[in-house]
Amino acid sequence: MATYVSLISYTQQGMQNIKESPDRLDAAKKLFKSMGAELKEWYLLVGEYDALVISEGPDVETLAKLLLMIGALGNIRTQTMLAFTEDEYRKIIAGLPG
Repeated sequence: MATYVSLISYTQQGMQNIKESPDRLDAAKKLFKSMGAELKEWYLLVGEYDALVISEGPDVETLAKLLLMIGALGNIRTQTMLAFTEDEYRKIIAGLPG
């Protein structure tokens, strides 16, 4: 499965309903699981972004669907990147020509 890192910003609506955020996180974990993915880690951040999520999914299309479904609820905006593990990174580097 591919690994993804998502930076999360709360919307105005998300901040107004911040006390419901843990329940929304639990619902997101269940949604990920129902689509063959996993929300592996969640971190509250202090700075430009409000949270960071590390997830795994079978493909980018599945992750896109998940993020669109969650984003459509109006509580967060996400910025997501495909991530490579150290082992994957080493394999990529080893395969470079020259």
